[in-house]
Amino acid sequence: MGCGCGFTRRDVLRAGSLAAAGLLTGARFGAQTKKGMRIDIHAHLWTDDYLDLCQSYGNMDTGTQRNKGAGMGQAEMDKRFALMEANGVEMQILDICPQAPHFDNKEHAVNAARKANDLYAEAVSRWPKKFKAFAAVPLPHVDEALKELERALDQLKFVGATIETFVGNRSVADPAFAPFYEELNRRATVLYIHPSGNGLDSPFVIPFNLRWIVGAPMEDTVSVMHLIEAGIPQKYPKMKIVNSHLGGMIPMVFQRMDNISKWEHPLPELPTITAKRMWYCSVGHGHPPALRAAVDSMGADRICLGSDYPYEGGELYNHAIQYISESGLKPGDAEKILDLNAAHVLGLA
Repeated sequence: MGCGCGFTRRDVLRAGSLAAAGLLTGARFGAQTKKGMRIDIHAHLWTDDYLDLCQSYGNMDTGTQRNKGAGMGQAEMDKRFALMEANGVEMQILDICPQAPHFDNKEHAVNAARKANDLYAEAVSRWPKKFKAFAAVPLPHVDEALKELERALDQLKFVGATIETFVGNRSVADPAFAPFYEELNRRATVLYIHPSGNGLDSPFVIPFNLRWIVGAPMEDTVSVMHLIEAGIPQKYPKMKIVNSHLGGMIPMVFQRMDNISKWEHPLPELPTITAKRMWYCSVGHGHPPALRAAVDSMGADRICLGSDYPYEGGELYNHAIQYISESGLKPGDAEKILDLNAAHVLGLA
């Protein structure tokens, strides 16, 4: 029986079936194209040789990195790769901090930066599907930092640079670092910022054994605020700044930043707007309320997957990845954090 339009009922049913098949194919294709890449943007690797060098140059806190399972021995790598595979993590981005080569002595800084980058270049070369790396730079020596940045990005093919929340006793917003930021901005690449372990040089932090338990998130918080106060994200909009540990206490003081800045230090734009110009790693030690606060404050698209390996190794590594799906976030928000954001920020999508 026809429908008066030149098509039989069989034609209409067949067309409907084809349309449905097309929709299903399109849905499958859409799912494929949306599938991201699970990248752990916050992971570490050190060797005793590098740590010995840093110690010889005066850094006496290398014990924090020793014997943690972050070396290049086969047994250590097997454990790392097994954890990654079990959690669907395809790649880690290596970060030399908090043993960054930020030495006052220029020769020491340059030597340590080159050694760190050569170490990471070796790791990436041996396991190219598992690792990429952020470049260590010998700040506060800007000219030397620019030279090493060029080598690391152009020759070694690193995916950005890393510095600490404090470069020695200098703020990340020190005007002297402007040429370094200008170059990162020109290249539209990533700057990953990690705590230095200085505990804000507070007599109420390190003597009380609080360097990492609360000192590190305090460093994250102050560093983010220095960037906001100096307008660094606005001045260098193509430089993609990624801060560690959910931004420290930033999600907890989000509205406070706007309210108090109006009278304490008025800024051209509200601090919360500037905060949303940056990104933050998901390392919250598996604490769902912290992650939810960061997502509610900065937005899910500003949180990148991180583990802080090896400090979150073994079951802690599993939890660092799995808690994102188990924190009560919207499924789409969890997917962004797990599989989309880091690849987008790093230009690997």
